[in-house]
Amino acid sequence: MQAIVVEELGGPDQLRIAEQPTPEPGPGQIRVDIAVAGVNFMDTGARRLGAATGDLPFVPGVEGAGRVSALGEGVTEFAVGDRVAWVYAYGSYAQQILLPAADALPVPDDISDEVAASLMMQGITAHHFVTEAADIQPGQITVVHAAAGGLGQKLTQLIKARGGTVIGIVSSERKSETARRSGADYTVVSTADAFVEPVVELTGGEGVDVVFDGGGETTFRASMKVLRRHGLLLYYGAVIGAVPVVNMRELPHSIKVSYPVFRDHIPTREALLRHSAELFDLIRQNVLSPGIGRRYPLKDAAQAHIDIESRATSGKLLLFP
Repeated sequence: MQAIVVEELGGPDQLRIAEQPTPEPGPGQIRVDIAVAGVNFMDTGARRLGAATGDLPFVPGVEGAGRVSALGEGVTEFAVGDRVAWVYAYGSYAQQILLPAADALPVPDDISDEVAASLMMQGITAHHFVTEAADIQPGQITVVHAAAGGLGQKLTQLIKARGGTVIGIVSSERKSETARRSGADYTVVSTADAFVEPVVELTGGEGVDVVFDGGGETTFRASMKVLRRHGLLLYYGAVIGAVPVVNMRELPHSIKVSYPVFRDHIPTREALLRHSAELFDLIRQNVLSPGIGRRYPLKDAAQAHIDIESRATSGKLLLFP
């Protein structure tokens, strides 16, 4: 089978396609023929800094969807031919992957592979942010950074579904249109910390209830300035820029800061099944859109990384083996 292999850490040129042995499932595992894999900004961090496993070489990518092609000993919950999706499993930039059966998610017949793959990382993350980390309530005003990106679009849609108002921060007028189509009430074209004054003005000087910030240290410090008293700054930008170091005395207006961890939302298989079922229902109800941006053949994974790092893309990027 073919896979994208990182042998040395570095730039997108380190993403090289190579032949790999067909993997054989061990006890409790399934082999999946991958139909589509998701591209995430965290994949660029793994390419530059190393995968969470710490191993070199490694196959990047942590989410996807496909069909079961082989079963390991003891697997009873799946059959060959079943459609499944997964999240946080390295090795997804490939034609095949081995997964613990306990980590695979059945995909309903009315949900396409593309939709399932696009929801695994960004959909579950957005669900975590708006239901548990921030628990958005009707009438709350929020700021969503990178509102035209795959995660930003899903955040916007879920915030609106819960009755919140969204001020979307984007880097261009073109992306502003994308954010508005996803439901953003207002958009601010900004780089670095230029959004502070427009957001404060939009809120009549009061500030916002919640900021969803994935922009790194510069935007983190600016985001503190647009929060109202006891507001919440939800930070998830560790892969993008330097992690901010903050003296507690620097926090203005008695604000709260959260660093939501993905695994805390799906600590068990039951939680994964429950939350993904809710996301699939939101897709059926047209409340949530997968927001697919660009599609690439597997061999063009390097170009997908170039594009996502350039911030020129909107929506979810997908790879097709």
